[in-house]
Amino acid sequence: MLPFEIPIRLAAFAGVFVLMAAWELLAPRRHQAAERPLRWSSNLGIVVLDTILVRILVPATAVAIALLAEERGWGFFHAFAIPAGLAILASVIVLDLAIYLQHVVFHAVPALWRLHRMHHADLAFDGTTGVRFHPIEILLSMLTKLAVVAALGAPALAVLLFEVLLNATSMFSHGNVRVPERLDRMLRWIVVTPDMHRVHHSVAVPETNSNFGFNLPWWDRMFGTYRAQPIAGHDAMTIGIEQFRERSELRLDRMLLQPFREDVGAYPIGRRDKDPR
Repeated sequence: MLPFEIPIRLAAFAGVFVLMAAWELLAPRRHQAAERPLRWSSNLGIVVLDTILVRILVPATAVAIALLAEERGWGFFHAFAIPAGLAILASVIVLDLAIYLQHVVFHAVPALWRLHRMHHADLAFDGTTGVRFHPIEILLSMLTKLAVVAALGAPALAVLLFEVLLNATSMFSHGNVRVPERLDRMLRWIVVTPDMHRVHHSVAVPETNSNFGFNLPWWDRMFGTYRAQPIAGHDAMTIGIEQFRERSELRLDRMLLQPFREDVGAYPIGRRDKDPR
């Protein structure tokens, strides 16, 4: 593990969270109907639970695997004489592509969608939505990330940078914040903006299955999953999915059980014209 990895990640999380919370308070993009205290306590509670479970079940961090790969010469970047700066940049980009592809798979495979839909079942959209993921999804995502890091032979510094960026941009892209339209159009060529990602949280199936990127917006444009705006507009669009729309579903215990309740629905890619059961 790199020195101060955990403090760096915690400080980055806390700093971005406070910044986004202040921005949402001062310049909100939409009126949020769902009550904040219940949502925030559950969404942040799942972060604590996810962190504890990952540390118990997968004690090796992605950074630790990167250091082990360096020590043992594993992975692509250790097989060739790649300059350190290029290896760091390429690692961040490839890891982001891996997260994009993983996200698409979680929308395509019905069993995985059951896990991922807890993220989409939030009845509002703000920075805490960006850290609201089912513990089983987090564990599967962590295992995928470890495999990609080992296969790449990604530098430990690149992995730490990616982890910090992924967490920060996830809270940013889920922010209920107002970004001037002209600035948003420019930013979404280099980073996923809140207006871009909000489309992904629409209740409408075609919009849910678009704009999968977290950090970089390029993959959606390259693979044809980009959608510029929601059909109903940002103010009128409905956030969430068709299931789990009761206030009680915002409770942490109900969130954890969502993958095991009700049918899979019409959301998995390729199932929209089929029997949702």
